[in-house]
Amino acid sequence: MRWGGWGDPDRTATLPESVTALLGSALGVERPGQPIPDAASAKLPPSRITELPGADSSAGARLAHLRGKSTPDLLKIRAGDVSAVPDAVARPESHEEVVALLAECGQRGIAVVPFGGGTSVVGGLTPETGKPVLALDLARMDQLIAFDSESRTATFGPGARAPQAEKLLNQRGYTLGHFPQSFEYATIGGFAATRSSGQASAGYGRFDELVVALRAATPTGTIETGRAPRSAAGPDLRQLLLGSEGAFGVITSVTVAIRPVPEVKHYEGWTFEDFAAGTAAMRSLAQDGPQATVLRLSDEFETAIGLSRPGKLGHGAGGCQLILGFEGTAAEVEAKRAAAGDRLRALGGEPLGTEPGEAWAHGRFSAPYLRDALLDAGALVETLETATFWSTIPDLYEAVREAIVDTLVEGGTPPMVLCHVSHTYPAGASLYFTVVCALGENPIEQWDAAKKAASEAIASAGGTITHHHGVGRDHLPWYAAEIGPVGVAALRAVKQAVDPDGILNPGVLIP
Repeated sequence: MRWGGWGDPDRTATLPESVTALLGSALGVERPGQPIPDAASAKLPPSRITELPGADSSAGARLAHLRGKSTPDLLKIRAGDVSAVPDAVARPESHEEVVALLAECGQRGIAVVPFGGGTSVVGGLTPETGKPVLALDLARMDQLIAFDSESRTATFGPGARAPQAEKLLNQRGYTLGHFPQSFEYATIGGFAATRSSGQASAGYGRFDELVVALRAATPTGTIETGRAPRSAAGPDLRQLLLGSEGAFGVITSVTVAIRPVPEVKHYEGWTFEDFAAGTAAMRSLAQDGPQATVLRLSDEFETAIGLSRPGKLGHGAGGCQLILGFEGTAAEVEAKRAAAGDRLRALGGEPLGTEPGEAWAHGRFSAPYLRDALLDAGALVETLETATFWSTIPDLYEAVREAIVDTLVEGGTPPMVLCHVSHTYPAGASLYFTVVCALGENPIEQWDAAKKAASEAIASAGGTITHHHGVGRDHLPWYAAEIGPVGVAALRAVKQAVDPDGILNPGVLIP
């Protein structure tokens, strides 16, 4: 992973001239942002962890595990802030090693932060603690542990990166079908710990829907869940670990449902007059079929600048663009395409052919690279997301847009606010916002103000504070309000049972 940025250092993005011109004329971007400093120049505080078996306290190891990949994380790194650097890094190779490490850290008062791909965007890798901090890098636990073609399940170690896991399954004729924007670096354990949603969730489901069994190490012992695909034996403890962000235990194996590799993948584009017409069409497909694999609608603003197809940034169009995808056998795909086409035309959609869909599929992992280029140019760019029921989407959409625009205009940096819907259900859908404006004098405070206003708007309009990014530290106040005082007390009771000394990712998830 690129130091201080996203992804492969050899794949840095370059902004098109049209985008650079737009940054200046529409947003007042006048000066470049702070460059990413040389990691070798970072002055780290001395490590507080000594004589811990297997711990690596070298500067390189510590810096490689500094923070996640939110824009505030990256801005702090660009400003030279390394205050959150862990004291050491451990790289266990087995469940038993994790159990032993947790026991040792519990006795010595060392906080433990599980680390997968390092892609958190909600402060999930930055514990709030006065304790020494050990980053528990699970990369060595990356094996395909078991493969069951009869049950169509596969068991992975938590450190298996998504491309690696997909390759191992493809070699056997299967796929997980989980492709979030973080796909290139995120891990199987991270997907489970954050309740990840992939870009093909309309067809394959969210990651938590794919998990059939989990194993986790805690300071008080091991949790084994998932003896059968479904059970009536009390509350499902899988749900306790899914979305737990390392606060209840370190996930050491994940068993997932898998499917045969599809014979055909087909993506196409449609356009609708406005966002209301587009969301109505999405709802129709989500509720009455045919079921799509990919269903993604960009609002007028995202469509206009071309961010609906990151590989074609700067080549936008009018209206609202819908990306529609189907996967399966040739006969299944053709039948669904025809039925969906009839329905979308009846609802005011106009077909754009396969080029928009193929462009989206080709560039769908490009947006984080574009963020680095925008930060270099002097633009603040960040995302936030939520979800709600279909009947509430119009009000939630307007409330969040208005909160962000008003806050940043008041601060002297008027923004572009873009939005898309990319995860749909019969009862509702997610909203994913991208915000771009000029970097202010204090960009951390600038974004904090906008994020707070948006979060308050989400809560007031009845949305959830997060659909797939997780709680981390950034969403804690609104998460506490969302689950209420009894819910908070229940989480704290679980924390006390599995982690009485509070060493697991302290300050994250638990209000």
